Amino acid sequence: MGLSGCETANRTAERTITALTPYRFDVVQGNFVSKEQVQLLQKGMNRRQVRDILGTPLVASVFHANRWDYAFTLRRQGAQPQQRKLSVFFEGDALLRYEADDLPTEAEFAARIDNRRIDIKVPKLEASEAELSKFKPKSPAAPPPSNDAPVSMSYPPLEPSQR
Repeated sequence: MGLSGCETANRTAERTITALTPYRFDVVQGNFVSKEQVQLLQKGMNRRQVRDILGTPLVASVFHANRWDYAFTLRRQGAQPQQRKLSVFFEGDALLRYEADDLPTEAEFAARIDNRRIDIKVPKLEASEAELSKFKPKSPAAPPPSNDAPVSMSYPPLEPSQR
């Protein structure tokens, strides 16, 4: 009984601390680049094609005209900051190579940032014919009433005529 009282006190203390902690908003900086985007890059692509796939680079230095840098940082309350970097190198106007951190797929990234998601096992929705027969009507269904009146195929105009 004494232990259950401690547990209740711990939960109450946690709720109180959470309620008193000020809200800290998520800080997102830079360009998120996914593994799928990087897989689309091919040696020899021009700068415009690379920009169409990855977006505008975060850093395009005049001192390093043949290098574009993409960086992404996400800081969230109660979580470790996520940082990713990608550097794209050109020779003239053609893509030469790229260097990147281990980039997540779009699905992996979405799963990491969704802190409201609760893993719930979804039951398999399956029924046998015997189980389904419980819900069938006992008497044959009456056919819908037929209306022998002809259906009108003329409709009023959508806009008044302009005379």
